[in-house]
Amino acid sequence: MQVKWLEDFVALAQTRNFSRAAELRHVTHPAFGRRIKALEAWAGTPLLERGSSPVTLTAAGASLLDNAQQMMRSLGHAHEELLVAAGRQENTVTLATGRTLARTLVAEWMGRLQPLLAQGELRILTRSLTETAQLLERGEADFMLTYHHPLLALRLNARQYAYLSLGQDRLVPVTCANAHGQGLHAFQPGTPTPYLAYAGTLALGRLVEDHLANNPHTPALRRIVECDSADALYEYVLKGVGAAWLPWSMAASAVKAGRLVPVGDKRLEIGFEVRIHRAKRRLSPLAENIWRVFEGR
Repeated sequence: MQVKWLEDFVALAQTRNFSRAAELRHVTHPAFGRRIKALEAWAGTPLLERGSSPVTLTAAGASLLDNAQQMMRSLGHAHEELLVAAGRQENTVTLATGRTLARTLVAEWMGRLQPLLAQGELRILTRSLTETAQLLERGEADFMLTYHHPLLALRLNARQYAYLSLGQDRLVPVTCANAHGQGLHAFQPGTPTPYLAYAGTLALGRLVEDHLANNPHTPALRRIVECDSADALYEYVLKGVGAAWLPWSMAASAVKAGRLVPVGDKRLEIGFEVRIHRAKRRLSPLAENIWRVFEGR
């Protein structure tokens, strides 16, 4: 049995979808399926209910999931102890987050955190939502900074993990401004607007697609680009390629400067929260000091 099989299984249990889990684990769908079958062969019993969609675990699968998560936490703690023994952990704090938050909120907080970094180093890892949760659960990250929305609910044990809300943000549909300061694109009945979409592996992508699928005011859209980088979509919008739902924290300065223009009305915006999570156990002195900065925001 290989540890990566357990990591695959946890990703599958969290996403409940083979294709999405395979993308998160950076393997092809067939290869991912073979690894899950190999894990079942090792277990000697089916771990998944065949033919169910979304993916459903058997009783044996649920039991293995609990054990797998405990094992990952144990391995993470063992790794942490090794780092402590090597004298590194006390001076290094690891933050797991997404690329967009690393560019926006983390950058904004750097000024407040900088005095503490004289004591050590802040290591920032950018991953998908599922991967950041796995890093926290395995003890490979001190903090996890994520978007929070009912659609993106994380299955973290409240007895083991705490969080702080660091603020609110929203996804706003925007387009490039023309020479007269008007939007290059508009939402018009019967005329599909060129639409720049997030990949489904991104938390932002899941929020937008669910919103568009269930919002009675969704405009006619023509999907022309899909990308797994909000930064790239931001640049494509500035180039006039189409409209995209961008975090207001990312788009606000360009809107104020007259380079971008919001499209549609407030009913098309998507509000969400930003949260930072940590284990309730005692962290290193530097990590605890950083947490106190967030608490006193």
